[in-house]
Amino acid sequence: MAPSCEVVRLPPVPKDRLSEAQRRGVRELLRITPVIDELGARFRAAGEEIALVGGSVRDALLGRLGTDLDFTTSAPPERVERLLAGWADATWDIGRAFGTIGARKGDWSVEITTYRSDVYEPDSRKPEVTYGDSLEGDLARRDFTINALAVRLPDRVFVDPYGGLTDLVAGVIRTPGRPEDSFNDDPLRMLRAARFASKLGFAVAPEVVDAMRRMADRITIVSAERIRDELVKLILGDHPRAGLELLVDTGLADHILPELPKLRLEVDEHHRHKDVYEHTLTVLEQAIALEHRLPGGGPDFITRFAALMHDVGKPKTRRFEPGGKVTFHHHEVVGAKMTAKRMRALRFPTDQIEAVSRLVELHLRFHGYGTGEWTDSAVRRYARDAGPLLDRLHIVTRADCTTRNRRKAAALQRAYDHLEERIERLAAEEELRNIRPDLDGNEIMEILGIQPGPLVGRAWKHLLEFRLDKGPQDKETAREELLRWWREQPEYQEAHDQR
Repeated sequence: MAPSCEVVRLPPVPKDRLSEAQRRGVRELLRITPVIDELGARFRAAGEEIALVGGSVRDALLGRLGTDLDFTTSAPPERVERLLAGWADATWDIGRAFGTIGARKGDWSVEITTYRSDVYEPDSRKPEVTYGDSLEGDLARRDFTINALAVRLPDRVFVDPYGGLTDLVAGVIRTPGRPEDSFNDDPLRMLRAARFASKLGFAVAPEVVDAMRRMADRITIVSAERIRDELVKLILGDHPRAGLELLVDTGLADHILPELPKLRLEVDEHHRHKDVYEHTLTVLEQAIALEHRLPGGGPDFITRFAALMHDVGKPKTRRFEPGGKVTFHHHEVVGAKMTAKRMRALRFPTDQIEAVSRLVELHLRFHGYGTGEWTDSAVRRYARDAGPLLDRLHIVTRADCTTRNRRKAAALQRAYDHLEERIERLAAEEELRNIRPDLDGNEIMEILGIQPGPLVGRAWKHLLEFRLDKGPQDKETAREELLRWWREQPEYQEAHDQR
């Protein structure tokens, strides 16, 4: 039996809402009948138990079950493999260390895990996997009541020992037993609570929040990779602001994303009615609302995380000027470095680190545009510097406007509309995103009579700048400019003196 814990007193959930969730669950189970009936029959014939479990049951009750199905079983991994042989189209054992065997059957992807409980030793960064002996014991060790749900197969008996269905309908995240015990077993569950708040828009029960606040420092024993994966899922949820606010309010963010809570004390020079923390969360929400502008739509982690981190350099660059003015000069440069450092600590891939930090570095560039004073050369550089991130930069820059002054907001939108129109026009004329000098490296070496080396690269970069300034040029004009540049170089003077 699960330990008792203080509970949130909620008004009774109307029976019609419970019934509707049950009807959705039945409809979803009917849709996956070929999978669950066949697996249930195979395992029962072998004398083993098997049940659809956790997120799959939760999502079925929400009417959002996908093609990835989770099962739990009494059978050890080796026996699961034998039982899947001849039924699955393919199997894999990448999760064997955690008791999980994966398989594919048609369009369905299944993971079958032996009854288990993952427990951390006080100072361990890796959970110790221990197999259990019953479905009820497996459910007792689940993170939240909404995930401690199962459907026994093949009879399709609904198992809900901790009131998960009621919590699901009420929109509450609660642990099966005492939250302190749950978080002590696996501290990552604290971060998962915030992730589910983001994914489902549910409220986290007060006793769970209190436990998260008291035990926040225990998250430090969890590996950076596991924290990263949960953080990405949180950011990509439908309600990331709710999850992030929970991380900050409980102190978890101090350990995994300390740059965020540090923004609460800063005053933004453009938005004096808000602190930078509130401004940042608003920018994130506005960026999400603009994701439809991306070629692939959303959710997009790179855009969202850049919006979240765009002002993290402000605390380090804050200066108090005469007259009470507060400035944050070069916060975008400092913020880009801080963003890269944090993402490296969380073991993000290099390409994601470079993309997010580059967007943070560039997010303020537009503010020099004014009412369109930039030359075509400046517009070319803006697009070139953004490169493949240009569509994301458009979103982050637009989202950064949170002023309540309607006239100012409208003026900023018009200015950015104008900039985008100019970029599109120049792109059509010059293939802007793939812009190259008018002479390639071989032509440069032939004209100057030089061998491959750093000098060729310097000449290439000069011709690129020349094209950005002047636009596309014919070969003869580019050749004349190359020779003019060459006559000013030390290497030319040395060669001339030797003659």
